[in-house]
Amino acid sequence: MIRTALDALYLAAGWLAGAFLVLIFVLMMILSAGRPLGINIPAGDDIVSWCMAAMAFLGLAHTFRQGEMIRVGLLIDTLSGRTKHVFEVGSLVVGCGFVGFFAWNAVVMTWYSWRFADMTQGVIAIPLWIPQMGFTSGLVILAIAFVDELVHVASGREPRYEKPKPQTAEEVVEQAIQSGV
Repeated sequence: MIRTALDALYLAAGWLAGAFLVLIFVLMMILSAGRPLGINIPAGDDIVSWCMAAMAFLGLAHTFRQGEMIRVGLLIDTLSGRTKHVFEVGSLVVGCGFVGFFAWNAVVMTWYSWRFADMTQGVIAIPLWIPQMGFTSGLVILAIAFVDELVHVASGREPRYEKPKPQTAEEVVEQAIQSGV
């Protein structure tokens, strides 16, 4: 049940990131095409930048869980067996520490913005905590994904964030096509 809820959370965050991407596209098209027609969206550039931050951070957990996040495995890929497992767990502990630190500070920053009624600078003044929620939510969901993966790998299972190595030449070509290389 928890597995289903966590997977749904990661997927929802990915879909929300995609929705922000579409919103960025629509706003940019309106801003660009609207100039010659005299159409203007007050603070349109600000809204686009807030959407971009939300999109980038909300997509992190889904990207991590799908094995699409850039991973430099120069050391871990040369290891095998118990040594590799220990390094995987150690890497996840370090990752949990860093992501947890950033998520905690993002939550504190957003809470202070709400508590002190900070407002955005620009044409439209809105409470600052509103645009900060995308950034903060994305980091919190990523922290949850890291802890989830740490528990999974520490219990002796294979990491879910790592795609299987290609076994044939066709699989190498297929992975290259899918990754856009």
